[in-house]
Amino acid sequence: MAYTATHRHARISATKVRPIANLIRGKTVDEALAILQYQPQRGARMLEKVLKSAKGNAEDLRAPNVAGLRVVDARVDGGPMMKRVRPRARGMAHVIKKRFAHIKISIE
Repeated sequence: MAYTATHRHARISATKVRPIANLIRGKTVDEALAILQYQPQRGARMLEKVLKSAKGNAEDLRAPNVAGLRVVDARVDGGPMMKRVRPRARGMAHVIKKRFAHIKISIE
């Protein structure tokens, strides 16, 4: 049985979090937490919280072997964008996109 946790509307770009998610995919939960603990990126903190939440969900639903659980799916999708306008030369305006991400982790 798969246990999941999600962080929707995370205030970080998905392209910044995806390489870190690739590091933990396929590892055991304890290995993945150890890897994320020593990553300096801000996205690693978000992934770490979601992974701990998925582990907690497994414990709440009485998973038989919590120590042997593996990360089967670590998905980081793009979320909505806040659009802001920045004034430029000669009265023009450029749109600045402040991106969000949806982080989903499944363990099994």
